[in-house]
Amino acid sequence: MSTAQRNAIRALLRVAPVVDELGRLFEDRGGALALVGGSVRDALLDRLGTDLDFTTSLRPDAVEAIVRGWADAVWTIGRAYGTIGCRKGDAQIEITTYRSDAYDGETRKPSVEFGDSLEGDLARRDFTVNAMAVTVPEHTFVDPFGGVDHLAAGVLRTPVEPEVSFGDDPLRMMRAARFASQLGFRPAEPVVAAMREMADRIEIVSAERVRDELVKLLLGRYPRVGLTLLVDTGLADHVLPELPALRLERDEHHRHKDVYEHSLKVLEQAIDLEHRLEDPPDLTIRLAALLHDIGKPRTRKFQPDGTVTFHHHDVVGAKLVRKRMRALRFSGDLIDDVAKLVELHLRFHGYGTGEWTDSAVRRYVRDAGDQLDRLHVLTRADSTTRNLRKAQRLQRVYDDLEHRIERLAEQEELASLRPDLDGNQIMAALGIGPGREVGEAYRFLMELRMDRGPLGEDAARDALLAWWAERGA
Repeated sequence: MSTAQRNAIRALLRVAPVVDELGRLFEDRGGALALVGGSVRDALLDRLGTDLDFTTSLRPDAVEAIVRGWADAVWTIGRAYGTIGCRKGDAQIEITTYRSDAYDGETRKPSVEFGDSLEGDLARRDFTVNAMAVTVPEHTFVDPFGGVDHLAAGVLRTPVEPEVSFGDDPLRMMRAARFASQLGFRPAEPVVAAMREMADRIEIVSAERVRDELVKLLLGRYPRVGLTLLVDTGLADHVLPELPALRLERDEHHRHKDVYEHSLKVLEQAIDLEHRLEDPPDLTIRLAALLHDIGKPRTRKFQPDGTVTFHHHDVVGAKLVRKRMRALRFSGDLIDDVAKLVELHLRFHGYGTGEWTDSAVRRYVRDAGDQLDRLHVLTRADSTTRNLRKAQRLQRVYDDLEHRIERLAEQEELASLRPDLDGNQIMAALGIGPGREVGEAYRFLMELRMDRGPLGEDAARDALLAWWAERGA
């Protein structure tokens, strides 16, 4: 047994009371059980957690009957795919009948066929590093495709020909990019070649499954590696076409940056700044950083003097973000947050060297809303200049803006900006009932609050009455 295999067994033994107990229950029912896939891979990497994946010779009904009397909780939402889930203590367990998934080339969902051997099940796995197993309770290590060696080399290979594997489930091409991001692995050349050849097959996979893989890729340790693989193989043309579209031809004088490389650099720099956010890794900021300039291809214009402009690419980009994220079935709240950040990412550049009035700072905070901390990160990350003096100046200027926001926040409760009078007070002051005019008055007071800061109720009421009289006249 190799050192890596011994490490896997040791990691398994740390959760052995649960694993072996479950293995004996299956053994008593005449069934085979093995820890498999990502659980074995992570055990070999000495990072096995409490999420455990098993495969078994028994069918789902028999699996459910076994765990019903053993587990603390059982769920059967994956029964149609041969999976029964359960919880025992801290362990989250999924047990799947030997199977092979295959697409018929027309539908967006794989058909499910149950198998009859562990080796057959492993042969239908996505990559060799996920095609290893440890039988329980025997603790026999099963590695028919050399997954241990490939894991040690950091290489992604498929158990069968990649064309066959990706034909069975085209989403595996996305998984190659995801594992490149999560683990830093590189796909073998036959895998890359098959991805290029079969990239259009990803179209038959549901948007939700593609989205989930893209999210895991973005939240990985090396998202640039995974994204580059998607672009270089042509997969991005089908799942995130706005990204390869950023590879604009540069003008002969090189007067504008490579937008694609700039966007990947901004993503990396945003990740380096995630410690400023509450709960990293942060999907919202990573999406906003990656997509902040996707409006540039639509807005690029060459000027007579040879310069290049991208006027309004922030507004156009926000619209494109909404369209793409809706197509990928992201949640409405996440779409709103990312689109807001993209639309606001240029706002800071009007700050100059601190010429903004307090009113402009208040509006900056109001418009950012609950995305202010992320906007700070995105704006700082968006500086990719190699001019050290310019970079330091931008940092100092943004430091100044943040300090001004902090000072105003202490004085004026910027986080909950509202007029000095509420709706009821407005109606009482003007002697009117609910209706459109109350909203107009509220907006007037809000703009007054932005311009002049807190006035107090008496001064706000005087200003409201003067506005009302002028409006009536």
